[in-house]
Amino acid sequence: MIQFPRWKMWLVLVTCLATMVFALPNAIPQRVLDQLPSWLPKHQVNLGLDLQGGAHLLLQVDTDAVVREVMQGLQDSARQELRRANIAVAAVSTDSLTRFTVRLGPGADRDAARRTLVGLDSGLDVTLTPDGSAVVTKTEQALRERRIAAVQQSIEIIRRRVDETGTKEPTIVQQGVNRILIQLPGVRDPERIKALIGTTAKLTFRLVDQDISAEEARRTRVPATSDLLPGDRPDPVTGQLPYYVVRKRIMVSGDNLVDAQPSFQDGMPVVSFRFDSVGARRFGDVTLENVGRPFAIVLDDKVISAPVIREAITGGRGIISGSFTAQSASDLALLLRAGALPAPLTILEERSVGPSLGADSIQAGALACILGFMLIGVMMVAFYGLFGLFANVALILNLVITLAFMSAIGATLTLPGLAGMTLGLAMSVDANVLIYERMREEGRLGRGVVSAIDAGFGRAFLTILDSNLTTLIAAVLLYLFGTGPVRGFAVTLGIGIVASLFTAIMVTRLMVVLWLRASRRNELPV
Repeated sequence: MIQFPRWKMWLVLVTCLATMVFALPNAIPQRVLDQLPSWLPKHQVNLGLDLQGGAHLLLQVDTDAVVREVMQGLQDSARQELRRANIAVAAVSTDSLTRFTVRLGPGADRDAARRTLVGLDSGLDVTLTPDGSAVVTKTEQALRERRIAAVQQSIEIIRRRVDETGTKEPTIVQQGVNRILIQLPGVRDPERIKALIGTTAKLTFRLVDQDISAEEARRTRVPATSDLLPGDRPDPVTGQLPYYVVRKRIMVSGDNLVDAQPSFQDGMPVVSFRFDSVGARRFGDVTLENVGRPFAIVLDDKVISAPVIREAITGGRGIISGSFTAQSASDLALLLRAGALPAPLTILEERSVGPSLGADSIQAGALACILGFMLIGVMMVAFYGLFGLFANVALILNLVITLAFMSAIGATLTLPGLAGMTLGLAMSVDANVLIYERMREEGRLGRGVVSAIDAGFGRAFLTILDSNLTTLIAAVLLYLFGTGPVRGFAVTLGIGIVASLFTAIMVTRLMVVLWLRASRRNELPV
């Protein structure tokens, strides 16, 4: 064990230098890092929500709305397909959230109707009743899969929206069956983030019904083929919220959008958009056939603009104009790029952590680490003299290695993570204590310096490996089965344990060997 090959010595030195290089950006201001060459390591340890402040949101996905929309689509498809098959339909009525009834006309082929209805979608159960009706029910398995898909799709769209805002290291995870936990460190405008996340952003292009005015529709009755929708903001002249009667038929859907960007037209903020090939063809056909008619742009059942079609737009590009500010135009473009949420979201819990609270947490955590390190350092020197000083150097390297690894992998440091880092330092000291106590025992038995040092490192190795390995297994399990802060604790603890094995077994031994070769002492300095 006392023999330390030159290649191994260089390996330890290069490893220590490399970790110092990766940890160094954490001590340099970001503005200075931005001016350094791109090939130099620049990644800093990201601070979590509890250390730098930000927003914490717990959302609930309204999966019932998804099921309702699916069933409504099935009812419309049932009418169309049965008429296409020349099967008379008297009425279609909704029985419950997951079931509707199709009342067939006199003389209708019931078996043909059942085959047509079963073929509408997978996961449908169709039952014929004696009164000539067909009860269509969505199976529980199909509904469960649709609900799960809605939550997963919501998480992906929320992640895209948050990433567009430039938020670093957001936490967006599913919690329970239909809830989404969102933690956004460093967010200074939580209200804007809430608006971006909570907006469904379902965009449709529909023709305005010119057969009836909005005032008449509000007084009497809205036609069955149209909807009465409000505008998105009050009229600047009257101060009243305008209303529009728009056709229910969707001419072009926002699903066909491939890009949306904020821009300016005549000095006013607008949103320019671009369709895919299918959307461009539909948009071109609609505008060609309806020149001179108003075309409503509907976002989440609110008309944001209703311009008159002046000419056919065949290039697949267009502009959404309205009473936008530069910020609102940018936010709308962001929402359209990210896509529409499959279901409405409800905020169940909301917390904002101020940066001052985060700064207090950092100071408290840093103070605990510094005090702990100082006490450990003093005790190690008092108990083991020069070798205790070697252990303190290894302790500093352990902290540097932990910071370097966290910077390299982009890990987020939280308050529990600071606790894990402190525990990792304690584990590192334990390894040195085991080695030095073994040296003392061998020295008391009358062994020489070389033999005692060799026995100290050799015989304590298995004990050190066993104790660290069991703790490392616990850290891995905490990471696999834990969430949020628990994972942060597991990451720093796991990195600290691996670092302690390296510093105690390799770095401390290298310093002891170098001291032994230089001093030629005949007694242990412990």
